[in-house]
Amino acid sequence: MFHLIFATPALVVIARWLLPLGLPLAAKAALAILLLLASQFHLWNRLSSGSVFAPEFPRAVVLLLNGAFGAIALLAVLQIALDLGALATALVQRSAVAIPDGVRLAAAGLAVLLAVVGVAQAARVPPVRDVAVAIPGLPPAFEGYRLLQLTDLHLSRLFPAPWARAVVARANGANADLIVVTGDFIDGSVAMRRDDVAPLADLSAPDGVLAIPGNHEYFFDYPAWMRHLAGLGLTLLPNAHAVLARGDSRLVVAGVTDASAPGAGQPGPDLAAALAGAPPGAPVVLLDHQPRAAKRAASRGVALQLSGHTHGGMILGLDRLVARGNNGFVSGTYAVGGMTLHVGNGTGIWPGFALRLGRPSEMTRFTLRVAAG
Repeated sequence: MFHLIFATPALVVIARWLLPLGLPLAAKAALAILLLLASQFHLWNRLSSGSVFAPEFPRAVVLLLNGAFGAIALLAVLQIALDLGALATALVQRSAVAIPDGVRLAAAGLAVLLAVVGVAQAARVPPVRDVAVAIPGLPPAFEGYRLLQLTDLHLSRLFPAPWARAVVARANGANADLIVVTGDFIDGSVAMRRDDVAPLADLSAPDGVLAIPGNHEYFFDYPAWMRHLAGLGLTLLPNAHAVLARGDSRLVVAGVTDASAPGAGQPGPDLAAALAGAPPGAPVVLLDHQPRAAKRAASRGVALQLSGHTHGGMILGLDRLVARGNNGFVSGTYAVGGMTLHVGNGTGIWPGFALRLGRPSEMTRFTLRVAAG
């Protein structure tokens, strides 16, 4: 069923774009086969690694497959728009309206161009984005404190060791006081990704590197990944917290496990456990991979929640659908019951749909400010 769903855009393109074209039948048949093969990108992923989430092909092939799949999906949308336009025109004119081959081919060219741009945007090493956040009750000693968020790295054949080294260099160059990683480090097993995650050992900030798991860690032997990431020097906060000190002042950074954890036989997110023993009155920064429980965190007095998971919705328009699956939270900063929620667009992206249009990748540097009043 999964692979049939992903074949749907190709079937739309074949039925509504390819068949009406004035091409020889043999050419149409060959193109139809190529479209169906490209639409089964995730099946080829499964055959290459045992998982749809980890394409074990050379990076150039992963880029090409993402581009082809993206172009098919975009062309399906454009063709539906053309069909709706033709239908509306026919209703007004009360006569049939044919879509010229030139218009169909122009739509295909636009889809390919957008796919190329989208894949390039997805695969880049992102810039640092600055966001200032006012924190109620922030001790003056933490005024101007800088915290850098990485999220959704998805280290894989698409985001291999050289990409990871470039991200680490840029993150270290951001001069943050603390680096946090809000889940989805990888796509693949420890054996597959050992070399790709190795550069993370070089992440460095005065107050260290704190991290939580995302849902993808649970797809690939969660305990093994937690041990391996801890061995790289990352401090993991699964339903736990760390206390940062500046003199007598305190700031709490808490983390929870992912909402998908129970499905893998692991403890689910537990904010009460994460905050147990935290110094009373200290502002809390919460790391939660998925943003959907933000209202619950706000009700517990969290000042700032940092999340990812949504990849910003990937494409303008599509982001509205992604938001519906995440309680309305998809990209950027939200005010939630007195708490600030930031949903990062992602530093990387899942290599099974690596396309970004209008929702750029990012690593985000937060500057904490004392809230007025």
